[in-house]
Amino acid sequence: MKLVVKTDKGRKRGTNQDFANTYKNQNGLTLAVLCDGMGGHRAGDIASEMVVSHLGNNWEKTKLQSAKKAAEWLKRRVNRENQRLVEKASQYPDLKGMGTTLVAVAEAEDGYVIANIGDSRAYRLINNHLTQITDDHSLVGELMRNGQLTEEEALNHPQKNVLTRSLGVEETLGIDIDIYAYESNSPILLCSDGLTNMVADEEIEKILNTSDSLKSQAAMLIDLANERGGIDNITVVIIYLNERKEE
Repeated sequence: MKLVVKTDKGRKRGTNQDFANTYKNQNGLTLAVLCDGMGGHRAGDIASEMVVSHLGNNWEKTKLQSAKKAAEWLKRRVNRENQRLVEKASQYPDLKGMGTTLVAVAEAEDGYVIANIGDSRAYRLINNHLTQITDDHSLVGELMRNGQLTEEEALNHPQKNVLTRSLGVEETLGIDIDIYAYESNSPILLCSDGLTNMVADEEIEKILNTSDSLKSQAAMLIDLANERGGIDNITVVIIYLNERKEE
């Protein structure tokens, strides 16, 4: 199993509110988590790092092996992290309004689990074709799914960054969790919207299909987002589960 995590604050932001990391549990199975602290909210960087770190530290203590158990664990722990954010924001005035998106992949013996809330995305590349496997929990995402907006119209919609779901906003949390079977030579990409708002899926697909190392691919994705303006923080995780790809 090979992976790379890379983040950049972009060209317009003074701080990086994205946070991502990977962890192994006691059976050597990997959890990768990426969070994007809510832009324009105070303490977004605290929210994203807190959620990733707490999830990762708790994953390291587990002996989970099945995808079903990993999915149940993720649902329970992410809900707990949401409650923690709500509690912290109510206790400390300077943290009021903090929140974060989340996208995560958990490796299991019989498949892998994808969880997401917000508009950070997970993709997988199968037979050289890139497919988004998460839904954006955003106003524009909902309008597209309802057939009220085309993909082209969504690109420049004035309310493009309005989220309909995120951690830290409400005590009741709606998290999408799905289990997938392994595909040979099929990388998974987790990324914040700082990448996807700047770089088209077709361009991401082209870079992931190169023979470059994972580190080089991650750097190319971030460099391209910055070349287009880098208006937000940019974070990518490229991961091959149960696969071998040289760095």
